[in-house]
Amino acid sequence: MTSYIYYTATTLDGFLADPNDSLDWLLTQPIDDDGPFSIADLMATTGVVVMGRTTYDWVLDHLGDEPWPYADQQTFVFTHRELTSVHPTITAIDGEPAEHRARLDTAAGSRSVWVVGGGDLAAQFASAGMLDEMVVSYAPVTLGAGRPLFTGPFDFELLETARNKAFLIGRYRVVGPRQ
Repeated sequence: MTSYIYYTATTLDGFLADPNDSLDWLLTQPIDDDGPFSIADLMATTGVVVMGRTTYDWVLDHLGDEPWPYADQQTFVFTHRELTSVHPTITAIDGEPAEHRARLDTAAGSRSVWVVGGGDLAAQFASAGMLDEMVVSYAPVTLGAGRPLFTGPFDFELLETARNKAFLIGRYRVVGPRQ
């Protein structure tokens, strides 16, 4: 069975991005690319990447001359608007995650689905019973406002912790909606 993982970084006050969708706070933090919970380890087990339109636009805006970073995985962008694809592995999809589960599972094969973000999309996957784990890297920064880590009331079980330079990392099992 395909596993779905929300792997992200957040500020101490629970924001993925500031009110202008900037991740400058994240890009200034020291991290060991070979350390615990590295992106390389995640990508080695990821068959599909899913993201919302805001995340997709942010990635595109910050690529510069770099190639699409997820060229080895199929990428599905949840959006209600027309999407200009910059790579043949990118597909725009509309609707609820559950409507696309079979397609995502098939595309992932024996590998996992990485829910990149944002927090609302991750909560939609959780509400559909399609989120198994959440891995959060907490940065020593606060923003006061912005895009939230998660937008629904859910319970999680802490499975593992680690430190990677500036980041405190927690791996959680999704227990389910709060009763």
